[in-house]
Amino acid sequence: MALTKRQKQVLDFIAGFVDENRYCPSYEEIARGLNLASLATVHKHISILESKNYLKRGFNQSRSLEITAKYMAELQRSKPPRPEIPMRGRIAAGRPLEAVEQDETLNLTDYIGGVNTYALEVRGDSMIDDHICDGDVVLLEKATEARDGDIVVALVAGSDATLKRIYRETEDKIRLQPANSALNPIVVPASDVEIQGRLLAVLRKYR
Repeated sequence: MALTKRQKQVLDFIAGFVDENRYCPSYEEIARGLNLASLATVHKHISILESKNYLKRGFNQSRSLEITAKYMAELQRSKPPRPEIPMRGRIAAGRPLEAVEQDETLNLTDYIGGVNTYALEVRGDSMIDDHICDGDVVLLEKATEARDGDIVVALVAGSDATLKRIYRETEDKIRLQPANSALNPIVVPASDVEIQGRLLAVLRKYR
């Protein structure tokens, strides 16, 4: 039997609450979380979800709700397929290698699957020696901290964002190092630098 929009909201709220807190919500918490008018409305939805085999509950207990395998199976089926492409092996860029086809896949969710991942288009050639060219797209993980040598997006003095390798020169000085021998590093007070992301990958389109 199909769920109504409100029944789905109740079920998703319970599942999310359990996932976050490791125990089930009380009826009062469900009512507050979904702005339901009364506990009687919560009882009604719980009873319907139980009859449809999406929930189990203990007798006369407010925190005894259990999500069934039916809900988990339907949730898994509703997820979009993981973006994967065949990994056929390795190709020589130096001395030739024997071509051996392999049954592997490249899972793109390793790069784009996280909620903290975002992309920027590169402008300029300050990172060209690190093979990051003008027009490339960089994938970044949102972050506020980085290790020395990491390639980061750094906001300088609250206004200028730049892609550079970061180094802590002293406790109160930071060097933002370009990967271009024709350019000088940017040395600024540590208090003027805000790290906004760490480099995950570089994408380049050839046609």
